[in-house]
Formats: sequence, structure tokens, C-alpha cells
Amino acid sequence: MPAPAQFPESADVDPSVPPSGPGCAECTAAQGWWVHLRRCAACGHVGCCDTSPEQHATAHFRETGHPVVASYEPGESWFWNYETEQTGRGPALAEPSARPDDQPVPGPQGRVPDNWRDLIHT
Repeated sequence: MPAPAQFPESADVDPSVPPSGPGCAECTAAQGWWVHLRRCAACGHVGCCDTSPEQHATAHFRETGHPVVASYEPGESWFWNYETEQTGRGPALAEPSARPDDQPVPGPQGRVPDNWRDLIHT
């Protein structure tokens, strides 16, 4: 099995850019909810994962061409490249490195419907 890719600083990875907020930018604006969060490694945009109903992280890649995201979940440090479909490691990104620990999954608290499992992508 090949070693995970290393995503160095480049136009696709800018470690100095802080995240756009504690949750998915589009879901927050629309009073929506998400399952897990991903952070654009180029511009800091926080979007929801592909399991989430709206899949905003992938939509951000399609709209901007920013291919590399990092997990925005506590305790996770992996990166993903949408163009190459490779997972890997990257540099430490500007803090915070994850959503708040007290934010539930799925989240945010108070906006997740009781039937959320029926609404996710698997």
C-alpha cells in the first residue's frame, strides 16, 4: 500500500488562512445542519461533508477549483484532494483546527431534525 500523499504549502494549501467559522458557512446562513465538516486548505471555507444533505465542501471545490480540504473534526488531521481523490497529510493550518468540541455531531445543536439518518447521503 503506498504511503499517504503529502500536501505541502502551495496555491492549494495556505496554512496562514483561518477557517471561515465554527460550522458550514452555507448551512449556517440557511439555518441548515450538517454531519461532518471539511475546511478548504486554500481559503479556509468551512463546508459540510458529502454525507450531509447539502454537500457544501464539494460544491465549494466545484465553484472555486480549490481541490484540497482538511477534516475540521476534533482529533482528525487528514487532508483530501478532490482532483486526485487522494488522502494524505499536510501542514498545520491556522487555528482553530477543528469545530468546537462542544458542538454535537451532527450539528449544530437545535437544528438537526429527529429523522436526520433518513436524510443523509450514504
